[in-house]
Amino acid sequence: MKPRSSTGPAHHGGVADAAGRATMPVLPAGMDEPDVTVADRRWNRAVPCPVRLVTRAVDAALQATGCHGPVTVVLADDRTVRHMNWQHRGRNKPTNVLTFEYAPMQMGGGVWGGDIIIAFETVQREARAAGRDMAAHLTHLVIHGVLHLAGYDHHHPGEAREMEMLEARTLSGLRVANPWKAGRMASARENRS
Repeated sequence: MKPRSSTGPAHHGGVADAAGRATMPVLPAGMDEPDVTVADRRWNRAVPCPVRLVTRAVDAALQATGCHGPVTVVLADDRTVRHMNWQHRGRNKPTNVLTFEYAPMQMGGGVWGGDIIIAFETVQREARAAGRDMAAHLTHLVIHGVLHLAGYDHHHPGEAREMEMLEARTLSGLRVANPWKAGRMASARENRS
């Protein structure tokens, strides 16, 4: 699956700048309802109202980052994520969340946004290992994915700390416990890819 960079309602039409050059439209804040697909039915049994939960998490993360634009979230399975992880990153294993940007903001042009794909079995395993509710862990991973789209990363300790703090603040606004409190998500930190 390649990131969709030229399709979807956010990309129709266009506007011209002062010189008459075509530019990509920018979505006004609040007009960027996420597109959520439940590709694996187990999500419906494991999480009450997964589409509503994902929508709330995306909205909260967009508000926290000040970004806005189209975000697609696919609630998939390990097999799908493993295939995509191998195809796009050369890693032949599933991971909890993959993100694909439409057009990096640094490149100029384009519409901010992207796709977030989440693996059911990996998320379920991590939630159980951490003693967390599956819905809380899914909320965390959706926010984590949106922060990646917004340019946050966790490859270096300082970056990781900044990202974790923003995740914790955003989760708190949704009344979800801080996953980074001592002992809660040690296994997730160790399994980052």
